[in-house]
Amino acid sequence: MQSDYGALSSAVCLCVCASGLFGEDIAQRGYRLDRRILVYVARNPGSVNHAIAVQVGRAERVVAARLKRLCEADLLVEEQTGVGHLSAYRLGSVTAEEDASQGRSSAT
Repeated sequence: MQSDYGALSSAVCLCVCASGLFGEDIAQRGYRLDRRILVYVARNPGSVNHAIAVQVGRAERVVAARLKRLCEADLLVEEQTGVGHLSAYRLGSVTAEEDASQGRSSAT
């Protein structure tokens, strides 16, 4: 009987660990996509959503949501291209003074 309890507790522990790792992977997936988007835009300033989506291999709506979040975090700047509602993106330029004025500390 004791071996059954040991096996059961080991199985429960493995399930909990696996679910924790699965959850962490889901959270990290978004960060990896953000990083790929930022690298692409850094190398290709003025890129539009469609080109970014093709390069990172994700749907345009997914990339659009990430671009919006990155713009809200001042990591990217959205610029109107003058062609319909098409926007182009470039890296934001947050300086140390802007960081201080917004209450953020910059790591130097």
